[in-house]
Amino acid sequence: MEPTTEQVSQYTDLDKMSINDILVNINNEDKTVPLAVEKCLDKIGALATAVLEKMKAGGRLFYIGAGTSGRLGVVDASECPPTFGVSHDWVVGIIAGGDTAIRKAVEFAEDDAEQAWKDLQEYNITENDVIVGIAASGTTPYVLGGLKAANEKGLVTGCVVCNSGSPIGKEAKYPVEVVVGPEFLTGSTRMKAGTAQKLVLNMLTTSVMIGLGKVKGNLMVDMQLTNHKLYNRGVNMIMKVTGKDEQTATELLKLHGGIRQAIQAVQGQYTE
Repeated sequence: MEPTTEQVSQYTDLDKMSINDILVNINNEDKTVPLAVEKCLDKIGALATAVLEKMKAGGRLFYIGAGTSGRLGVVDASECPPTFGVSHDWVVGIIAGGDTAIRKAVEFAEDDAEQAWKDLQEYNITENDVIVGIAASGTTPYVLGGLKAANEKGLVTGCVVCNSGSPIGKEAKYPVEVVVGPEFLTGSTRMKAGTAQKLVLNMLTTSVMIGLGKVKGNLMVDMQLTNHKLYNRGVNMIMKVTGKDEQTATELLKLHGGIRQAIQAVQGQYTE
């Protein structure tokens, strides 16, 4: 059976459509993605629970992928430190072809079934680490080979794919298969498939970081204050939680160096 990601678009003569028709049709297809993700919540929850358990034991989360899928893993991993104040090695995105492939495609990099495990070994992988493969097709050799090697070592493995019954889905211990159907532009999995993968990755790391205590209430109390916008957001968080005025909240943030620490100094309710 042909993978749904490779099936012909339900739309014809795209090159004869007006810009508005193109946008409306893409938007109509995009609306179906959250519904496809909804059908996978149990599977996403199982993967998140497994990741949380390992990270509480000192493990790390590694994404491996190629092309769009690899880039999405890198994006999600790179956003965890500024959002949750964690070390850059807590969540790591590895893309076939190395960092060069983030901006420029590296030919045939995804076809090397041995390279992912070689790339992972540079991080001194331990039994508490989790390897999650990201591949829209569910067949990428780089990802499949990496998961096979990880399973042989007894590691927890997961995947985010967009076809059911794929080789990668079968290899992963915690598979998430978000079937979004044919793309508007035939085979262009950077569209619905990529959107689905991004939604799942958002859910995965956000739920895990909440479980690790990196969020209090609904606030990113450990976020890194790397620009004026974020600094002002931090001041507003302190004002909201403590009831202090802006000047006092600003002084508290300067004194204690972080949102959590400033709030804790006032109320003692936000533990380390």
